[in-house]
Order: sequence, then structure tokens, then C-alpha cells
Amino acid sequence: AGAGGGFVIEEFKRQLADESMPVQVAAIRALTEVIRRSEERTAHGLLIEIKAAADELKQCPRELLRGKTGISIAAACEILVRFVTRTSRFDHKRFEDFRSTLVERGETFLDVARRAKERVAELGQSFIRDGTVVLTHGDSLVVEKALLRAAESKHFSVVVTEGRPMRTGEAMAAKLAAAGIPVTVVLDSAMGYVMERVDMVIVGAEGVVENGGIISMVGTYQLALVAAALKTPVYVAAESYKFTRLFPLSQAEVQERLRSKLEPEAGDIALPESATFDSPSCDYTPPQHLTLLFTDLGILTPSAVSDELIKLYA
Repeated sequence: AGAGGGFVIEEFKRQLADESMPVQVAAIRALTEVIRRSEERTAHGLLIEIKAAADELKQCPRELLRGKTGISIAAACEILVRFVTRTSRFDHKRFEDFRSTLVERGETFLDVARRAKERVAELGQSFIRDGTVVLTHGDSLVVEKALLRAAESKHFSVVVTEGRPMRTGEAMAAKLAAAGIPVTVVLDSAMGYVMERVDMVIVGAEGVVENGGIISMVGTYQLALVAAALKTPVYVAAESYKFTRLFPLSQAEVQERLRSKLEPEAGDIALPESATFDSPSCDYTPPQHLTLLFTDLGILTPSAVSDELIKLYA
């Protein structure tokens, strides 16, 4: 079967059947299958098909994103397309050689993406010491992996925010508690209350933008502001396939791009008729409020992100 219209979304859904697979990796696998199964017979046609499939994934139904925003897969798609299409079609005399090169590059990128989380987790856990109190927000898979890795050899405790409206913190707390890590769950509004007894904050990200800031679960920005006020370091655990060429200047601009507004029922709020509901699912945290980023490219300062983006898109 070819990889015509709609194929990439169906393949994306098939990959998502593995609940342990991040949505970004599922998108990378789906795009690689588009290359492998394409019925195009020219390099130009294949490149057009790859880019069209990537655009289709970026616009996929939100319910497929497991509560994330479109930026979760947009960055991965853009980097993959750039990575696999670096080789000019004029470097190959035969089209099948060209296709094979693209498939090989897709598989290489996929392998890097698969190993990224392990690399990030290893770097993140190295900052945790015996007796450390860690605060996290939401249920980032890579943060979870870093904490579980650290728990293999260290004794520490974790404070998890509730993570409304999806209550993602409850899921994170359950997984950490099952591993024997002492966990305390606090209301999102208790960030300030609990910060004075926290040694570090570790959060995940849906996207890492050009200036080194992050787009992450709503509440991350205020968490970083509270941490900065109490001089508590804020670390970000993020794979490089989340790096994106966005340069947001305000919260409003982020929401305009991502359209991540929640519906009132998502917040479990009963509103009077004359009131309106306004809450995004994510927010933007500027780089000056972040200490370091743990990535598969190494430990980066926020200011180093732009240089890494140049390399990724070169």
C-alpha cells in the first residue's frame, strides 16, 4: 500500500497504541513509514509528499496528543524533515538510492530519538543527592525517568503539584510512590507555600524555543517565578527533538500560535452566565528563569539553545 492522503495519521494512531511511546517518537516513526511506503517515483515528488505528511501531522486531531499541544510534534516533524532531506537529489543517480538514503536517515533519527530520553534522564539524575527535596509539575515522562533512575542509588523525596485541570500530578505521584520514593502532592496554588523547603525544581517541556525558554504545562511559568524569588534552581529535562524555531515575545503570542485554550468543563468549574473562562493548557517560561537544561545534546544553559538549533537545522 502507498502512503497517500490520510496514511500518516493512521500510522501515527497505530504507533500511539504503544502507550509508553512519546507522541513525538510516534510522529517520527509515522513519517519514516511515509518515506518507506511512498509510491512516488521522483525525488521532487517524494520530498513534497514528506513535507505534506509532516504538515498533516502538525494539524492532527488534538485528542491524539494525550493532552499535549501541537508543538509537541511540530518540532519533531520539522527537525526530521530537515534531517532526512539534507542530501540533495542530485547526489544520487538512481531514485531508489535516494529513497534508501532518506529511509536510512529517518531510521537514524528515530534511533537518536529513542535513546534521547535515557541520556536526558541520566544527566538529570546526577544532580539529585541524598536528602534532596525535588519539586516537579505535571507528569513528564523524561522527568519521571530521571527520578526513577536517581532512586536506584539515592534517598530523596519529591513534591508534586496536583497539575490541574488534568490532575497529571496524581499520575506522577502514583508512579513515584510505587517505586518507593516519598511523595507529597500539593495544590498548584501552594507552589509558594512549599517552595521554601524545596532544593530544586525539575520540569519537562513540550517545546524548547530559540531563546532557551520553554513551552510547558500551564503553571510552569509561575512555578519558575516563585523559584526565582526564593533562589531555587529550575532545571528542564527535554529531548532535542523538542527544540523549535519559535521566538515568543509574550504569553498571548504563544496562545495565538498554539490555540491551547481549555474549555470550562476541563477546569471542572461552574460559571455564572455572565462570566467567561480563560485558561490555556500551556504557558511560556522565559530563559532568565531557568537554570540549566538537561538534553541528549548535553547539559545546556538557556543561552546555548540557539547555537544548538542552528546545528540541528543546518
